[in-house]
Amino acid sequence: MTTPAKLPRALILVVLLGYAAWVVCPMIWVAYSSFKDDAAIFQDTFAPPALGEWHAENYTHAWREARFREYCANSVVVTAVSVGLIVGLGAMAAYALARFYHPAGRTVFWLFLAGLMIPAQLAVIPLFFELRALSLLNSRLGLILVYTANGLPFAIFILAGFFRSLPRSLYEAAVIDGCGEFAAFWRVLLPLARPGLTTVAIFQFIGVWKEYFFAFMLTGGDPARQACTLPLGLANLSMTAQYRTDYGLLFAGLVLVTLPILALYLLLQRHIVKGISAGALKG
Repeated sequence: MTTPAKLPRALILVVLLGYAAWVVCPMIWVAYSSFKDDAAIFQDTFAPPALGEWHAENYTHAWREARFREYCANSVVVTAVSVGLIVGLGAMAAYALARFYHPAGRTVFWLFLAGLMIPAQLAVIPLFFELRALSLLNSRLGLILVYTANGLPFAIFILAGFFRSLPRSLYEAAVIDGCGEFAAFWRVLLPLARPGLTTVAIFQFIGVWKEYFFAFMLTGGDPARQACTLPLGLANLSMTAQYRTDYGLLFAGLVLVTLPILALYLLLQRHIVKGISAGALKG
């Protein structure tokens, strides 16, 4: 008989298992459905593909004919450059705001935090006209600048807590040893903030990789779709699949978009938990 003390733990376990099944089961269904043709999907929706009827060509068609190769290249470039700029600029700004006193420093910090409080979608109309005036619409550079500006408030908020928690004696020892301001930051204090840097990089990678709204508004007007990223390509593929009922191709596209995020999380999940825990304790 279950004792009252063990009942909450058992209930929590049941809830967690139910939530895990709710999240994982659709992912598994999409994964094996990507190897089925439309007839098999409609005839027996939830059954795995029969032996000898695995249609791996869905991935080939998605990669080549649906232009996922070009969309993937755009996503890699935009995500890598945006995350690099967010981490680099965010670390320098957070270090300056956390380590040096300035009468307007606290105001600047709260202005950055306002970027977390105000929905970024409210700025899409001014952004559209500004990028058009700069001839950056329908370009990867325009997306990179928007994603960098959008990600900096989160990076500064997380990293400022790490830099505030580091002992000032480390900075003073670096200066005594002959380091300048930038050398002390680069060689001594920045490596100590590695958990925060990793956390920011992972969250920004996931956010930029799957971002759709800005990509659609700022690059969706190009008929050639030269700067389109994977979420836009997936949306185009879903519309094509809707009219042609090519759902196997759509599921293959979903898997291609999801795999990098899933692989990154599985490889770096310990760093995510460590970084968030450290930030919660130090901030």
